Amino acid sequence: MTNTAARTDVQEVTELTERLRTNVESVIEGKPDAVEMALVVLLAGGHLLIEDVPGVGKTMLARALARSIDCTARRIQFTADLLPGDITGVSVYNPQSQAFDFKPGGVFANVVIGDEINRASPKTQSALLEAMEEHHVSVDGTTHALPEPFMVFATQNPVEMQGTYPLPEAQRDRFMACVSMGYPARAAEVAMLDHHGVTNPLTTLRPVATGANILAARALVSRVYVHPALKDYVVGIVSATRDDDNLRLGASPRASLQLLRAARARAATHGRGYVIPEDASRLAGPVLAHRVLLGHRAHLAQSSAADIIAQLVAGVPVPRRT
Repeated sequence: MTNTAARTDVQEVTELTERLRTNVESVIEGKPDAVEMALVVLLAGGHLLIEDVPGVGKTMLARALARSIDCTARRIQFTADLLPGDITGVSVYNPQSQAFDFKPGGVFANVVIGDEINRASPKTQSALLEAMEEHHVSVDGTTHALPEPFMVFATQNPVEMQGTYPLPEAQRDRFMACVSMGYPARAAEVAMLDHHGVTNPLTTLRPVATGANILAARALVSRVYVHPALKDYVVGIVSATRDDDNLRLGASPRASLQLLRAARARAATHGRGYVIPEDASRLAGPVLAHRVLLGHRAHLAQSSAADIIAQLVAGVPVPRRT
């Protein structure tokens, strides 16, 4: 086995992607960009944050992805009274064995759907930090491994909505990418009335991949070739967020790693065994915008993080083929 993904390996990833895409888009109408980003994050081994106003299909996208994979899936409905132990699990005393038995929490599944994650307190949200980064949880001094593959699809409403808490920066940084669903186009909304008006299409959705398929695809994606000049390009994009006066907090080194992984996955889903500059530049917004904090100048100018990231990417020299 070589260190670089072969053409046949990339074809396997592409075929898997198309099966998943077709399955998910049978439920999600007119949102190809959001679906593609979700698949890139899935194959790159990351976690996805879906952020938008209520009723635009955030949870539907997460559930469609979960149902498309034949593995364990659990949904955690985040509420103000949710406790960290509800997520990680608790140790319960067993009088028969006179010992404490561990009762796994909602995070013990291959696919975890965190619905409206920002309705829980920051203390409860932080219960996911260890799980998302290290794929295990520690309870009462004992470490418990999570099943593989492990991925979190979380949804949240904008922080301006009543009864929500802003996600801590450490929590946002754990998500590989953040996507916004947006309102559907008129034709897509009319089609939704036809398809969703009588029955829920999720009830008939069947898995088209297994957890083993996802793990194999991730291994293939990790071997997609990245030229040293492109690695420098990725770091240049991330570094630009740390030097811009419009941002008071730039992206972390973790963001560089996540952007590179996402670029590899995008290359494989497009049938390439190598990364091109467009893979990094197209993903910079979804991967970086939720990690940065706007400065006073940006707030006064009513600039969005995505707009600033786009401007920064445009200013980073693109590596040329030699």
